This record gives sequence, structure tokens and C-alpha cells, in this order.
Amino acid sequence: MELESIYALMERFERSSITGLELEQNGARLKLEKAVAAPVAVAAAPAAAPAPQQTAQEEGEYIKAPLVGTFYTAAGPDAAPFVQVGDKVEKGQTVCILEAMKAMSEIPAPMDCVIEEVLLDNGSLAAFDAPLFRVRRL
Repeated sequence: MELESIYALMERFERSSITGLELEQNGARLKLEKAVAAPVAVAAAPAAAPAPQQTAQEEGEYIKAPLVGTFYTAAGPDAAPFVQVGDKVEKGQTVCILEAMKAMSEIPAPMDCVIEEVLLDNGSLAAFDAPLFRVRRL
């Protein structure tokens, strides 16, 4: 194995969601592992209050995460948020960004609506199909 190939493999492994990898090639063996304690702690925090979320979901419509990723309200640290509570949003307008494996995905509004509540903190982890915004359809 070439050193460049090992570095490239390590980088891709770090960006992936897998926690372990073993590779044997031409007599050389490489084993990569990630600690799993940190993601468990992050995933446990949103699960602490399922009852209010279920109640809230009965009261409105939601824009949900189409993928797992880190939730960002703006295009950059110094940029204004895409949307705020009370904003009228048109179908297709970007409401946030989800970052997954260093790829930024703009999340569009699926309908014309008013943002009634932002449900995640900037920089927090969004699970697949998790509500991101509570909205009122226009």
C-alpha cells in the first residue's frame, strides 16, 4: 500500500459514518476504528423530550430533514439566517443547510408557508426525517 493511498483511505473513513474498517492487501494489514461514545451522547439529547414533540406535531405541519446531518441556519458563521420565526417562505426557498460528510445540502421549503418555530439549535445534529421547522401552510 502506498502512503498516499493510506492517507486518502483514512480521510474518507473519517468522513464516513462507519466505525470500523479492516483491510489486508499484499501482506500489509490496516485497521481503522472510531470511538462511538460521542455520537451516542449527541443522539441521546434530542430523545430526552419526546412527549412535547409529539404534542407539537399534532398542532402543525413540519419541514423535515431529508438526510442525517449537522443543521445550519445560515450559509456561514457571519451570514444572516436563511429564515426566522414569522418569515413567509415560498416553495423552493432555502430554509437551512444540512452538512453530511463535508457536503453541504441546501434544504428547500416544500410549500409556501410561514415559519412558526425553529426546532433545532444551529450546529446540532438532525436525524433523518426529524422535524426542523414547524410551519403554517399558506
